[in-house]
Amino acid sequence: MHIKPNSAAIITSIFVYPIKSCRGISVSQACVTSTGFRWDRQWVVVNSKGRAYTQRVEPKLALVEVELPKNAFTEGWEPTSSSYLVLKAPGMENLKVPLNNSCEIIDGISVWEWSGSALDEGTEASEWFSNYLGKPSRLVRFNTASETRAVDPDYARGYKTMFSDLFPFLLLSQGSLDALNELLKEPIPVNRFRPNILVDGCDPFSEDLWTVTKINNLTFHGVKLCSRCKVPTINQENGIAGTEPTKTLMKFRSDKVLRPTSKQQGKVYFGMNLVCKESLSTWGKGKVIKVGDPVYVLKKVSSPGDAAA
Repeated sequence: MHIKPNSAAIITSIFVYPIKSCRGISVSQACVTSTGFRWDRQWVVVNSKGRAYTQRVEPKLALVEVELPKNAFTEGWEPTSSSYLVLKAPGMENLKVPLNNSCEIIDGISVWEWSGSALDEGTEASEWFSNYLGKPSRLVRFNTASETRAVDPDYARGYKTMFSDLFPFLLLSQGSLDALNELLKEPIPVNRFRPNILVDGCDPFSEDLWTVTKINNLTFHGVKLCSRCKVPTINQENGIAGTEPTKTLMKFRSDKVLRPTSKQQGKVYFGMNLVCKESLSTWGKGKVIKVGDPVYVLKKVSSPGDAAA
């Protein structure tokens, strides 16, 4: 791995998760949009009341593989009538969802604190997920024409996202994963943490401190340490939950350890949530980051206790 002079790290992997809580796609490059990477969390599976399903309650979603056309991650690509989102899952026939479908609008969709309308991907997709999960389900797409979902203004005012949990991007370093795996009886892969950007070449947990970074002329702000939920305890190969890595992370990555002078909430932190400054400006070409891009740190804090969390 060749680190460029003055850079802190290099991007080794980029992941996009088209359907919330389903498997990610590893890509060589991704386009930055006003809501995060293009295609990221653009779809969500909802229950009969329109509430989002996540792996927290439906761990079987971890086994749903998602494919997009190869060209979907190149700049300026637009779907044609033969472009599909393809879904695969154990015991299921493949499902092809047309990317330029004219969908009906469905109201009362909710993800955490947000509710609004979304685009219903239709009966076939609904039946597929209902059969797979064993309960009434629908696949819906974010309605970019009429809806916006703001990021918590206490951390990043003016930014927005689609169906991701809280923020448009999550960055993690290989060093942090390696440091954790040294403490675990059974090492775990990076897919447990569902990052968008994986970097290497920096010390473990360096990303805790990065408040402003530059990647391919795009400015990213580290706005909040990522507090982890149950999902990292779910084996992404079989959908079965355990106690690790949360049990081990509690020993050295809890708020009690990292932020002893702050209010204790029993949280554990792993990774950094980001927003991209250029996503606020008018759309233009060149908003792409690639595997191999160097990461330059322009500003940082001195300890995790000084980072927002």
